[in-house]
Amino acid sequence: MLLAPVRGRCNVPARQDARGTHAEPFCLERTREKGWVTLVDTIASWPVLRQLREGDPLGRGRAAQSPRSKALRPRIDEADHVVQSICPYCAVGCGQLVYVRDGEVMHIEGDPASPISRGRLCPKGQASKSYIQSPVRELKVKYRRPYGTVWEELDLETAMDMIADRVVETRARHWQDETEDGAPANRTLAIANLGGATLDNEENYLIKKLCVGLGIVQVENQARI
Repeated sequence: MLLAPVRGRCNVPARQDARGTHAEPFCLERTREKGWVTLVDTIASWPVLRQLREGDPLGRGRAAQSPRSKALRPRIDEADHVVQSICPYCAVGCGQLVYVRDGEVMHIEGDPASPISRGRLCPKGQASKSYIQSPVRELKVKYRRPYGTVWEELDLETAMDMIADRVVETRARHWQDETEDGAPANRTLAIANLGGATLDNEENYLIKKLCVGLGIVQVENQARI
């Protein structure tokens, strides 16, 4: 038998059962006076009772909520504004909605307006917030010399000069004017380029032009692999 608590003071008179004893009606106010607060609150919070009392017989709505889940709010409620963007991780180009608060990215989710992804994002795209805010993101050039055991920091200008010198030296040492069959080659097979999926189309275009100009024919990108 399901007992519904009576709100307010209980004015229902006690009744006699078949044995002549008095049976008091179930009254929330009276049970509280008897110190049964914890028991009453526990019973009232049972899912079955809540499903019937709150009009949620399947337990898919309010009856399935806890006090904690009722207090939850989407993190995007605290955003100042939202910016449309493109996921940088592969060649698919899924649409993103970047939520910003106080000039910092606070959340990234799929853009339903994107005709490519239609609001979906893979785990890498969903976690691309860490691409700029990860506590382990490296912000300085790290270099470990041959046979070295530790990484040392270099300024960007020094690192770029080292890369340029090695490219020029390697290209000059391994340049091929002709193939083994005597056909024109004008290439070097000692240098290869592997681009990352975080490069956009414009950057990939410039890298390809540079490689062709240097005679580098082994050019690939992680997004295509």
